[in-house]
Amino acid sequence: MFKKYTVFIVILFGMLFTPLFANAHVKWFTDLEPTKENIEQIITPLFILLTIFSAILLAVLPQVLPKLMTLDPLKRLDRKLESYRKYTTVILKYGTALALILQVLSGSLFAPELVHHSGVLSILTWVTIVLLLIPHHYATKAGAVVMLGLFIVMFIEHGTFHMLDYAFYLAIVFVLFMSKTKYEKWSFPFLYLATGLSLCWVAVEKWVYPEMSVDIIINHNVPTFLFSPETFVSLSAFIEFIVGYLLIVGILNRLLSFILTGIFVMTTMLFGWVEVIGHFMIHIVLITFIIEGVSFYKPPIKIHKTVIDQMIFVFLNFIFVLATILLIYYRFA
Repeated sequence: MFKKYTVFIVILFGMLFTPLFANAHVKWFTDLEPTKENIEQIITPLFILLTIFSAILLAVLPQVLPKLMTLDPLKRLDRKLESYRKYTTVILKYGTALALILQVLSGSLFAPELVHHSGVLSILTWVTIVLLLIPHHYATKAGAVVMLGLFIVMFIEHGTFHMLDYAFYLAIVFVLFMSKTKYEKWSFPFLYLATGLSLCWVAVEKWVYPEMSVDIIINHNVPTFLFSPETFVSLSAFIEFIVGYLLIVGILNRLLSFILTGIFVMTTMLFGWVEVIGHFMIHIVLITFIIEGVSFYKPPIKIHKTVIDQMIFVFLNFIFVLATILLIYYRFA
């Protein structure tokens, strides 16, 4: 029995590890001017086929995973990670401070492409770092407020749809501000949702501006595993979107975090220091997800009681979310 499930896990990991650059922000690694693809070239027969296949896979996944989690090694791992939950806010707090240090030293804020030359912003960033490093919850709240101000400044400068890539920073601000309050444990679901939304939003970029991703594949010699660069880009976007959707609906959070962290480590080997700066904060968030799990969070899928209802919900909801985010991105981004 264990061998059967082991084979399934290996296959699943292999599928998700395949596109090494799946979660890289395209705009960080190419100087090519973005050219929007025609909608007819995005919604192709292959796109529709992959959408249906992904929806079916996601509908089945929640029914398979509970059986995997009954295995003794996974149950022991779950209990061990559960014992570290009291440290998640501390990890997030000091991880955020370290991420900001990397950013300010590189002359950017929140992301490598958000470069600024403002002395005031640099000073405020250092103020945020110092406040987060002070081991007191009032200092943490003050640091969260200053970081929110910095995000608003970048939001005004770069626009709504650009900053949606980094919406998880707003959730981090919320988690830090709610630390040591009775609402602390309820702030983490917001972090799941915001991170999932950010990943979905970034994935759509690869469909709408595929030439940028193709340029990265060619210039960085990214292996495409016998697929054409265009097809590989589309497959990568689907995997990244699925990852974001899984976080939003509350499926596979701990296992998914392990997989994602592995993918980001592998992309760092391809893209180097820019990747480290850009994805360091995501690594910290994923570590907190690995520890937190979903014990405090009732995923949306749980509102449906029967297996058939849950499968139909995930199937239809995935198609709806994909279509909605794609059309909003295409229209406004």
